[in-house]
Amino acid sequence: MSRYLGSITKKSRRYGFSLLENNMEFSKGKKRTYAPGQHGNKRVKLSNYGEQLVEKQKMMYLYGMNDRQFRRLFLTATKMPGALTLNVFIVLESRLDNLVFRMGLAATRRAARQLVNHGHILVDGKKVTIPSCLIKLGQQIEVVERSKKLPVVLAGTNNPQCNYVDSDRQNKKGKYIRHPERDELPDGINEAYVVEWFNRLV
Repeated sequence: MSRYLGSITKKSRRYGFSLLENNMEFSKGKKRTYAPGQHGNKRVKLSNYGEQLVEKQKMMYLYGMNDRQFRRLFLTATKMPGALTLNVFIVLESRLDNLVFRMGLAATRRAARQLVNHGHILVDGKKVTIPSCLIKLGQQIEVVERSKKLPVVLAGTNNPQCNYVDSDRQNKKGKYIRHPERDELPDGINEAYVVEWFNRLV
């Protein structure tokens, strides 16, 4: 399964969850805030399997991954000490594209992935073009000098501040200083269901 490249707004409406983390998909003036489709405004009782699938898909779309990538990162999380439910989030938050977004170097994760893919991002002074690269604590991320005034970079300035990164938005750089706590991460996802989903498969 390839990465989803369609409308994020439609997926947000389907799951009743802001995949952009700013609730803009449900802002006043939007034509519809309920799920897309003829029966989108009707609630359907899901089985336990269905609830697990929905939570897995919400997390997958939030971080912009396909199933294969998500399963690989889940296996990485199982090898870490501590609570697996939090470790899944920690691994996802440690991705380079996510940290570019968290540091306010791009307005969305999609934009952050594009910056990385096109060679606009340095990690500890070296160009990295793999958005899924896992960043270690203490590593520095910055936009290359020639790209600091790109509109896609400047658009990230208004992103909410993130406490587990040290972000210098004026100079377009930041450092991953610690792992996040659960209350610093997106609400609206039941990560225990995500763990249950993958535990059936591995």
